[in-house]
Amino acid sequence: MKFTCLSEGRGYYFPPCHIVNISGFRVLFDCPLDLSALAVFSPLPIVTSSLLDEKTSNVSGQSSSNSESVRREVGEFLDSKSLIQAEPWYKTVKSLQLWSIYSIDVILISSPMGMLGLPFLTRLKDFRSKVYVTEAASRLGKLMMEDLVFMHMELRQFYGPEESGCPQWMIWEKLELLPMALKDIVLGSKGTELGGWMPIYSAADIKGCMEKVQSLKYAEEACYNGTLTIKAFSSGLEIGACNWNILSPKGSITYLSGSVFASTTASSFDYQALEGSDVLLYSDFTACNDVDSEKNDFPPATASSYPSDTGSCWETITESWLDSDEYSEEMEKVSFICSCALDSVNDGGSVLIPIGRPGVMLKLLEHVSLSLESSNLKVPIYFVSSAAEELLAFSNIIPEWLSSQRQERLYSGQPLFTHIQLSKEKKLLVSPAIHSLKFLTSWQEPCIAFCPHWSLRLGPVVHLLQRWCADPNSLLIMEEGADINLAILPFKPMSMKVLQCSFISGIKLKRAIPLLKILQPKHVLVPEGLRPHISCWNPTISVSYFSENETVVIPKLKNYADMYIAMDLAPELLNYTKVIQENNIVRLKGELLVEQGKHQLVIGNKQVLSSQDKPLLFLGRVDVNSLLMALTKMGMKATAQHAQITNGSENASIVCISEPNEALIEVTSTRTMITVADENTASLVSEAVRSTLVCI
Repeated sequence: MKFTCLSEGRGYYFPPCHIVNISGFRVLFDCPLDLSALAVFSPLPIVTSSLLDEKTSNVSGQSSSNSESVRREVGEFLDSKSLIQAEPWYKTVKSLQLWSIYSIDVILISSPMGMLGLPFLTRLKDFRSKVYVTEAASRLGKLMMEDLVFMHMELRQFYGPEESGCPQWMIWEKLELLPMALKDIVLGSKGTELGGWMPIYSAADIKGCMEKVQSLKYAEEACYNGTLTIKAFSSGLEIGACNWNILSPKGSITYLSGSVFASTTASSFDYQALEGSDVLLYSDFTACNDVDSEKNDFPPATASSYPSDTGSCWETITESWLDSDEYSEEMEKVSFICSCALDSVNDGGSVLIPIGRPGVMLKLLEHVSLSLESSNLKVPIYFVSSAAEELLAFSNIIPEWLSSQRQERLYSGQPLFTHIQLSKEKKLLVSPAIHSLKFLTSWQEPCIAFCPHWSLRLGPVVHLLQRWCADPNSLLIMEEGADINLAILPFKPMSMKVLQCSFISGIKLKRAIPLLKILQPKHVLVPEGLRPHISCWNPTISVSYFSENETVVIPKLKNYADMYIAMDLAPELLNYTKVIQENNIVRLKGELLVEQGKHQLVIGNKQVLSSQDKPLLFLGRVDVNSLLMALTKMGMKATAQHAQITNGSENASIVCISEPNEALIEVTSTRTMITVADENTASLVSEAVRSTLVCI
């Protein structure tokens, strides 16, 4: 079992991305986009300053030493004209592109934000993975992707048709002229991330992506290839966000993503469903951020840091988790935001809220309206987004995905959210775009506007921010995490007030270590940043640490898989037993099945299968020379060559068939994969492979 961290991510908007090899299958966790990188682009075309033009043109005619001095001078200067004046591209996980897409068997999406980069994969011709995501996250992710494409198409009206090939701003000479702050974002700290930038996908790509997604409810089982049993459990981070549990013949794996114990909107964190797994992949980096920001408050753990008797402290720990600390903290932040918004409105200013979390946005929308009502202020609230109407409608029909407080409102006859009543009373005006007739005819100021995008580079926020940036009474509410100085750079000089707020995005350090002790996995993988804070564990628990772009080999937890033997075959275990190298060996004759992650040995056709589409499994090792001979006898022209899998971890033999139809056979030590477009050829190749299997 191998684990590779492709990206540690950066909080809610850019979740981590990992790949795990388990029981011969490769599983990818999340496929996000780093939308904070949009900050390097200008939201609107700006005429490049004559100073920058002059220095750029002089570079080609100067000596290398003078050229370097010009680059350093330009690189230190940062203003709105330093931003890239071009149609934006989008930054994906660069390390993911180093993996062959057809080598990925399963993709598990943990949150709506972890889905935004998925169309880049599903549109590839070699894509064959099975994608699993919860129903709510699937719906929200689709809305986010469609809204992103809608905003980008609006921006393209300014820049004109898309450039063919590599855009001008990606030319190395122009990249060298970028200020260091922008260059670090474009190229990464090591200068290797330029290849991760991609042009936006299309609406057709999104449609094709959603057709390849299988939606699940919480705790619903999905079985992949009869071997992996997959379940999603609520993480509490966002509506539809989840943690994953994978059961295989070699053991169980739990993937712990960003989680919130006491969510104010989403269903609460179901941590009890994650207890007792063989391997726990701890992918919540919030605790690492706590280490960086509060080093003095969290000294390295010692043996006495936490009680060794987990059972004795269960009630205390559980009570501390559920004592509504997180809930109270979130509500205090919401109340403070509402009070700041009211102050701005009372002063005659407007309030702009480009927060991208659906759950937080719905909560703020509700509490801002209540604050206005209690203060007797008749100020309109606008929600401007191409996804606004569908999002609001969807939020009122998903009680099973919401917190217990929201569900209690439904049981008492109240709506899950108040926006339906606000719309009826015309206190909330929903519009798909800022230039729509409905929006223009109802517009009045001061007002409170909810709109995308939180990067301040796309969508209605750009137009509204340009309108209000010079008003000292207006207020911009943003979430912490983004570089605020870089975000507002195109709108300077800026008199508008800016309020940065943070919302809980995961498990804090003071709760992370007790949680690991409660879950009691046999082996746990944690980020390298938590190494000094892992206390003395129970001797039965082993710990590994991982860093970005490094592969960790997880120790074998089970040398052999369990197998269920039919009762009629059990007496055979007492006969013909041989002892070889201190192992008892007996030969049994029956049919070997793998279903729901369990091996079964039954007699002939007496087993009643749960599915008529049971996958056929063939055991053995393919001999390439014998395979070439078998293909030749069938009238096929084939050649073989040796290669190495993209990540360098496994050797492979590639058999290329050129006649009568093209086909490709990849043979590794763990599997044989046939790629062919013609059905008849596929049948013949499959028969040839089966005829050459050598029993292990």
